[in-house]
Amino acid sequence: MNKAAEHLIKISNIAKEYSSGDATVSAIRHMDFCIDDGEFVSIMGQSGSGKSTLLSVMGGLNHPTRGVVYLDTMDVYALSNEQRADFRSEYIGFIFQSYQLIPFLTVLENVKLPLAITKFKEKLQDEMALSVLDQVGLVDKAHRLPDQLSGGEQERVAIARAIVNKPPILLADEPTGNLDTKTTMDIMNTLQSLNEEGLTIIMVTHNPDLCRFSGRTIHVRDGQCHDDA
Repeated sequence: MNKAAEHLIKISNIAKEYSSGDATVSAIRHMDFCIDDGEFVSIMGQSGSGKSTLLSVMGGLNHPTRGVVYLDTMDVYALSNEQRADFRSEYIGFIFQSYQLIPFLTVLENVKLPLAITKFKEKLQDEMALSVLDQVGLVDKAHRLPDQLSGGEQERVAIARAIVNKPPILLADEPTGNLDTKTTMDIMNTLQSLNEEGLTIIMVTHNPDLCRFSGRTIHVRDGQCHDDA
């Protein structure tokens, strides 16, 4: 049996270094932890602690300098670039800090973007996108442009886009960083509901108040981690 088989995600001996002129900067010094199917895990730390780098490494976007990332027993960085892109589209939904919505596309068209590489017919793509928009309470704004929405609504569009192809894992980088307190709570309740429906969520945050929504917190400091579990 693969040694990672008992966990959905296994981070083993990870390090990530960057060259800056003649110097080497360690964004991640050493990290080891596992995440199981259906968990909601917060990764908490101050700016520059390495948490966002960790999320990009976990998501198959940033090759570690050392170590192995197993997702559902697959050694992610042993895959070719093309295989890794296919793997990401099947397994992982991303919510980025700045929403990254396309301004000239409607809400519906933005949510459908991850389906563009699938072989689903246009009608089915529309149905899938409208279904997740209904899930996040925005089906009535499907034909608006992003700049016609509030910040919280744009964040909900980003969530809908991340889950439209039903990935088992959602990676969220400071998903409420630009929102007021009430909207933040609304977004966190949405994420909690998605987790209760079976979605595994890993959320990066610098806000300790948000960690209560997750079942477990991994604290990141100076490129190393300490697990609450």
